[in-house]
Amino acid sequence: MVEKEYFGEGKNIEFKREVPHNHEKFLKDIIAFSNSSGGKVIIGIEDETNIVYGIGDQNPFKLSDNISNMISDACTPQIDPDITMRTIEGKTILEVDVTPGKFRPYYIASKGKETTAYIRINGTSRPADARKLKELEIEGQNMSYDKMQCIGKGYDEKKALHLCKEMKRIALEACKSEDEKAEVKDMTLEKLEDFGVLCRAGKSFTVTNAFELMTDNKNRNAKIQCALFKGITRDIFIDQKEFTGPIYEQVDDAYHFVLRHINLGAEIDGIYRSEEYELPTKAIREMVANAVVHRSYLDEACIQVCIFDDRIEVLSPGMLYGGLDVETAKMGKSRCRNAAIAEAFHYMHIIESWGTGIPRLYNRCAEYNLPEPLFEEFGDGIKVIMFRKVSSNQEKVGNIVKNISNALEEVGNTAEKVINEGKKVSNTFDKYMPLFREAELTDKFIKNIEQVFASCGTGVPFGQANVQEWLNCSKSKATNVMNAMKAARVIRKVTGYGPGRYEFIEL
Repeated sequence: MVEKEYFGEGKNIEFKREVPHNHEKFLKDIIAFSNSSGGKVIIGIEDETNIVYGIGDQNPFKLSDNISNMISDACTPQIDPDITMRTIEGKTILEVDVTPGKFRPYYIASKGKETTAYIRINGTSRPADARKLKELEIEGQNMSYDKMQCIGKGYDEKKALHLCKEMKRIALEACKSEDEKAEVKDMTLEKLEDFGVLCRAGKSFTVTNAFELMTDNKNRNAKIQCALFKGITRDIFIDQKEFTGPIYEQVDDAYHFVLRHINLGAEIDGIYRSEEYELPTKAIREMVANAVVHRSYLDEACIQVCIFDDRIEVLSPGMLYGGLDVETAKMGKSRCRNAAIAEAFHYMHIIESWGTGIPRLYNRCAEYNLPEPLFEEFGDGIKVIMFRKVSSNQEKVGNIVKNISNALEEVGNTAEKVINEGKKVSNTFDKYMPLFREAELTDKFIKNIEQVFASCGTGVPFGQANVQEWLNCSKSKATNVMNAMKAARVIRKVTGYGPGRYEFIEL
């Protein structure tokens, strides 16, 4: 048995015991990887059990050619994967490596892009909806949505000149010295055109989507929702605000909302008193600004900024752009979805430069001795999490609660010992180990199964959805864990509780 992580990032790996007779089941993963951030299809490993079967007696060279021809003949634009042979557990498997495509959208030529332009979301391949398909088409034409002409919107020179003044004012306010201010050049209509905020219709100016977002902004999804929650879950609101209007103003509004709801402390250095927030404020501003710059404005969702007792989350609509993946983005590589907005924000000093936001966020959190921030994809959006320090008061309360909990636990344990005295423990997890070894399960599978056992014990029916919740994992991983338990014969099917319900066997 072998885990998907052996070949790379698990959600971008697909196992196939063999090439399916229905080629579309195979091609949809190839297409989805091309339309997203790339991935690999491994032929010769069963998906449900992770058991390595290999390709058997088939000639690996001939099979590789057949797969290449199948993909080339069926898909358009043409996809050219890299197919290599590997030996695992003494068996030959094929690794079909698909890189992110540049000429999107990719689809099955005979069926059309409306139904077969697949994308990768949460480790599964699914057809792109109309909104995502439009974004793939824009991306494939090497265009930027914000630079496209705003249909139905007329050019107003007075409004354009006002935007020029506002942009320069903001740029000057961001300067820390007179020398910096001297370097700020006037913003002109021609520069707005260079940025892509304005464009031409013949010889006359006309407006782009970026201009609309930075002025009237009638896009009902182009807003930022901010909320302060009680505790660490999205349950009880303490404060909430929704910011609309020009997107550069939204950045400032959301930033100050966060500052109002985080701790401000004072430090004495000699005779001087200085105030300092608990979190790096520049990093907070950059988290919000990056969300505004890089979000998908075709997506019917808005940016959310959520403040909890232990963290701040910024959620931005739209998957990573241009085939970028999380690990590459962490290293500072950037592909900008909204180039005109990025140019304008850079001029106004709202962002420093492309591709530096995430590395700088990590550095500033390290300077404040904060835990490393998290940067992850969820569904078709991006989430950035900055963790807060636990205050001394919170620690004291936590310690008191912990001490009380420990005291109660000791009382409970004493009572349990009295009740169970003389009784024999009927079942422990260790008793299953021989069955796991016989089934040749990996240590990782055993650890996952132990976590499931700890959540339910024996005599409690459960299903795949329960496993997914207890392990906080994907549906495919939960299925693999269930199959591993079946293979080891440590669970049995039970009836009367609905379909697909099992319980641990008492040994």
